[in-house]
Amino acid sequence: MSYGVSAALQAAIYQKLSGDGAIGAIVGDAIYDAIPAGPLPETYLALGAEDVRDRSDGTAGGAWHRFTISVVTEAAGFHAAKLLAAAVCDAVVDTDLALSRGRLVGLHFDRARARRESGGQNRRIDLTFRARIDDAPTP
Repeated sequence: MSYGVSAALQAAIYQKLSGDGAIGAIVGDAIYDAIPAGPLPETYLALGAEDVRDRSDGTAGGAWHRFTISVVTEAAGFHAAKLLAAAVCDAVVDTDLALSRGRLVGLHFDRARARRESGGQNRRIDLTFRARIDDAPTP
């Protein structure tokens, strides 16, 4: 198994999200790996949990990466959150990411969970994606 590409995948996902015009129009630069202290913007994205499973074969190490991107907003109702969630999906699903290590074989939507938080004040949608990565040794 190889967990070695995890940081490269996260960096590429962050770059893809932060460079997307539709996402930027909604959240600006409010895309976080770690939620900062202090007041937060009304709407932001958070890179979340990751679960990785071995997919090595006889030629290379590899893994399935299941990771979460969360949409969080104080906007009333779920409509605004769903529009941002759709923009995230449009940006990352079946995209061609250039990784600093490894090779992306495929990136697909897995599932989503929408719910209210903070006593009903916030809306949150956790989007889960699956990425298949090969980590071929360098010659």
